[in-house]
Amino acid sequence: MTLRGGSFVLAGLLALSACTAPPAPDVQAAVVRPQVRVAPPAPIIAAPSTQSDALRTYYTRIEDGLVSRGLLRVDGGGPDTPFTDTQLARNFVRIALFDEYVSDGNFLRAQATASNLSRWTGPVRMTVEFGDTIPADRRMTDRAEVTKYAKRLARVTGHPITMSDANPNFYVMFLNEGDRRGSEARLRQLVPGIAPSSMRAILGLPSNQLCIVVAFSEAGKSTYSKAIAVIRGEHPDLLRKSCIHEELAQGLGLPNDSPAARPSIFNDDEEFGLLTTHDEMLLRMLYDPRLRNGMDAAEAAPIVRQIATELVDGSTS
Repeated sequence: MTLRGGSFVLAGLLALSACTAPPAPDVQAAVVRPQVRVAPPAPIIAAPSTQSDALRTYYTRIEDGLVSRGLLRVDGGGPDTPFTDTQLARNFVRIALFDEYVSDGNFLRAQATASNLSRWTGPVRMTVEFGDTIPADRRMTDRAEVTKYAKRLARVTGHPITMSDANPNFYVMFLNEGDRRGSEARLRQLVPGIAPSSMRAILGLPSNQLCIVVAFSEAGKSTYSKAIAVIRGEHPDLLRKSCIHEELAQGLGLPNDSPAARPSIFNDDEEFGLLTTHDEMLLRMLYDPRLRNGMDAAEAAPIVRQIATELVDGSTS
């Protein structure tokens, strides 16, 4: 799910994860002092809260339930999920040129809305940050997973996407509940003047939203210059990896979901947990030089259909 929202000097695009879980158990919110993270030479690990313990159990049950029903597939699609060039083109228009959420003052409201093509034009430099309660071994695994996926995204898009702690512009944050609720100061440091709707979306992320990404561009432009993805630290392995795959891809310029997209992670049915062959094609299309930032659906559609036909080897529908 995605919304392009309010601005300060930047205009924000807000992408909520397509993964929507059942209601969580009633967990009381703790008051956490906002803090600015400064990475120490060796991580100092704080004890997770009872909130995180309850959520960890909850998300493990979510993952187990989805997997038991044959969902969160990791095979990327196969003979049982054929798609044509026409379907691929339609899915691209719906996912890349529509927003799922809009900003309503200081809040977000679900409403499918036509938009314009937005993507990065400059290099994407990803970095990973961790909340104080994320264990050291988990940090190593998460960093390795993001690094591996960033290489895949660079290969698929043909766009410069690297891991770098030098002047990063795409922050991937792994935060437990207390870490996230106490991240206001850090968010304001990363995005001075961040819109209230974007801040509320991250700090008040409901338990049935598994992860979130917010991408920012200069006001009035369709070129991204910064993004923040938040992955819940309470997630078990597959949900965690699924969030990495979806949010980082959405943060490159695929903000919406479509019930017609298959095989795809950009579909609320949760059939696929990891980036599919179909989704790789969407990313190739997104960064094809024949498209330009700011195009609307009517302008882009003929070009998108041509690219889709090339990618699907000339299959027809």
